[in-house]
Amino acid sequence: QVQLVEAGGGLVQAGGSQRLSCGASGLTFSSYNVGWFRQAPGKEREFVARIMWTGGATSYADSVKGRFTISRDNAKNTVYLQMNSLKPEDTGVYYCAADLRGWSSRVSEYDYWGQGTQVTVSA
Repeated sequence: QVQLVEAGGGLVQAGGSQRLSCGASGLTFSSYNVGWFRQAPGKEREFVARIMWTGGATSYADSVKGRFTISRDNAKNTVYLQMNSLKPEDTGVYYCAADLRGWSSRVSEYDYWGQGTQVTVSA
């Protein structure tokens, strides 16, 4: 019943920008902590950014601070990840996830995941 769907991935040049979106069905984000994660080939899935729907508190991985912005739209039940000043090391599959249990950046604590969207940053 719960489905998260990411969109907006693609190929972008280093220094460019891209916006990802994540919509949900069967789940209202207002009850959750919502996060973005990414996974590069051969690497572990890693935390990128998170937002607490109530109050809008945000947190970012050090590697993306100052470049990425996570935001939400309550009416659309959608979360966004605006990515600026992209670097080749930002390349990976980006996943949207929802965590009902608390405020976390740990993969294991998130309950629902989208299918992922590929972001490729060329040098």
